[in-house]
Amino acid sequence: MLTKRQNLMETIKGGNPDRFVNQYEFLNIILEAPLRTRPQRGETITNEWGITYSWPEDQLGPFPVHDNGKMVLTDITKWKEQVTFPSVIFPEEHWEAAVKHAESVDRNDQFVTIFFASGTFEMTHMLMGMENAMMNLYEEPELMKELIDGLVDYEIEYAKQAIKYLKPDALFHHDDWGSQISSFMSPDMFREFYLEPYKKAYGFWKDNGVELIVHHSDSYAANLVPHMIEMGIDIWQGVMTTNNTPELIKKYGGKISFMGELDSGPLDHPDWDAKVIAEHVEKACKSCGKQYFIPCLTQGLHFSSFPGVYDAATEAINQMSKKMF
Repeated sequence: MLTKRQNLMETIKGGNPDRFVNQYEFLNIILEAPLRTRPQRGETITNEWGITYSWPEDQLGPFPVHDNGKMVLTDITKWKEQVTFPSVIFPEEHWEAAVKHAESVDRNDQFVTIFFASGTFEMTHMLMGMENAMMNLYEEPELMKELIDGLVDYEIEYAKQAIKYLKPDALFHHDDWGSQISSFMSPDMFREFYLEPYKKAYGFWKDNGVELIVHHSDSYAANLVPHMIEMGIDIWQGVMTTNNTPELIKKYGGKISFMGELDSGPLDHPDWDAKVIAEHVEKACKSCGKQYFIPCLTQGLHFSSFPGVYDAATEAINQMSKKMF
């Protein structure tokens, strides 16, 4: 029987996996690594960037608050004055829990995985609001490129610290690039603003020991896949059914792999049903096949919003492995 890591590599290389890669099983994500303050359910906080986040009790997660004078960047022409990049140099003791976790991982079985969020595009709209972030791409492209370059440099400086302490061999990186039905920008605009910055960031991680880049965008982004490949992404996680995943596998399998096809929206809710989850898993596995595909909830981490959903999907995937392998 192949290890989780071996089975993953067989799957994404078009080899001979002996079962489906089951969701996040191949990634051991080191969430203890210091990065930025995150709110808990019911909290409103202001983090190190000056961004205010609120997580209402009845919502699934936090989002930035931009009203009542809480927007960090109000004028892109003054971004150097208004945006203060937090230090990435944390005291050694802040890394202790993460180091202990990383040292406990069997690297023959799993990838020691550093988590990075929020990504470059998300950071622009968290600083200035979505409308301003999109409009400034048209109205002030050179200044937006300067800001984006600054955000990439910040990520690289953080990467140096993470690599020093943890020596990760995988990166799980968040940046949502679309809605359920379309990307937020055209492929040409995406190329102009985000391709080279991501090539720089992902290139740095890969040049320093990271073997596997897993990028999360639970959205439609099928039209951006050629850019993902050029950036160096190995696995796109969060692929929704609106992307026509089987067609993407046929077209791009061998250059990139796809992790998702189990849309969290219709599956991960208070009245979830194990039978319905199993039906979605069966459809996904049969339509997408054994290579270049990892069945997974589109959720951006190894859990579900409602207790039991992730485990039910895991069990259903195990059952499909028994049927199809």
